[in-house]
Amino acid sequence: MRILLIEDDDTLRTAMADVLREAAYEVDEVANGDEGLYLAETDVYDAFVIDIMMPELDGIELMKRLRDQAIYAPAIFVTAKDSVESRVDGLNAGADDYLVKPFAIEELLARIRALLRRNRDIDTDMTLHYQDLVLVPETKQATVDGQPLHVTETEFRLLEYFVLNKGQILTRERISSRVWGIDTETVESAVDLYVHYLRKKLHPYGLDQHIQTVRNVGYMLKEG
Repeated sequence: MRILLIEDDDTLRTAMADVLREAAYEVDEVANGDEGLYLAETDVYDAFVIDIMMPELDGIELMKRLRDQAIYAPAIFVTAKDSVESRVDGLNAGADDYLVKPFAIEELLARIRALLRRNRDIDTDMTLHYQDLVLVPETKQATVDGQPLHVTETEFRLLEYFVLNKGQILTRERISSRVWGIDTETVESAVDLYVHYLRKKLHPYGLDQHIQTVRNVGYMLKEG
């Protein structure tokens, strides 16, 4: 799962990013709100960690712009401001949680796990569930009804993205950016090819038809 970390304190940002990566998250880190807004608009993330007090585009304004563009990935503010007014402003801007500096890194990890579990079939150990399918992002392992599902790393990322966004229409462009990365030269026809591979491996379990084609748009994993 991917997290966008936006923090202008270089030392703190590096420390937070290192800990998040050790916890098996993919992390993109930037030092200001403008860069953070650009990445959030052009790539796909599962969560945002945002500092409020940044020069030029601060965290509150950044959060408002994200929500105005219907970018609804869960977000947690980290800030030195501890007043009730600051908390209210942050939550009203669209943030899901608020953490005051200084904080224990274990608390940050716990809050991120809680955010990612909301409205998703994610256990406390961060495994993903869809019917009889179980995904373990940390090890890139998948099982169906307890039996190993042998998928490549790319197929795993594609399947993970579908499960995390079940019931949502995903365009080929968004899938390509999420699975191969924003700077990829992979053509969108590769998405069709990998969906074909995935359906073939899910067919013995009757799950292949759950990945539905949305004509001229992309795909959707139907609600389980």
